[in-house]
Amino acid sequence: MSKISPCLWFNGQAEEAARFYISVFGGSVDSISRFPEGQPTPAPFKGGDVLMVEFTLFGQSYQGLNGGPEFGFTEAVSLSVSCKDQAELDRYHDALTANGGSPGPCGWLKDRYGLSWQLVPEEVMEMHRKGGPGIQPMMDVMMTMQKLDLARMKAAYEGETA
Repeated sequence: MSKISPCLWFNGQAEEAARFYISVFGGSVDSISRFPEGQPTPAPFKGGDVLMVEFTLFGQSYQGLNGGPEFGFTEAVSLSVSCKDQAELDRYHDALTANGGSPGPCGWLKDRYGLSWQLVPEEVMEMHRKGGPGIQPMMDVMMTMQKLDLARMKAAYEGETA
């Protein structure tokens, strides 16, 4: 387990979510712990139900906690994924928005569990690091998008009109 691991709060779908994320990104389920049999458990859980799933994506450990319905995800926390190209971004975007996920503004999206994601092309991060007058036009174009379109963003950065 990493020294610091994000703990994601689910309402009974921690194992399902972990296995879904592994199907999208690759990785592993590292351990599953369960609510103890014969002991009081918080509603709606019972003894033997999954309490915690520890899993790894891209070498980063995560915890999926079945904590119940009290808390949900918000956009205040998102997972940002560096994408090598448009094809990788498209593949992740399509997988994460399928079956109840939804695209959001500026390349953000929510998956079927309500967790927010940012899929960011490596070239866009390079443009930000390089800076220059093309940043604002690129950002203006990005603000009109849901799924990011690297070619359009790059054209705006380089001063080309779409």
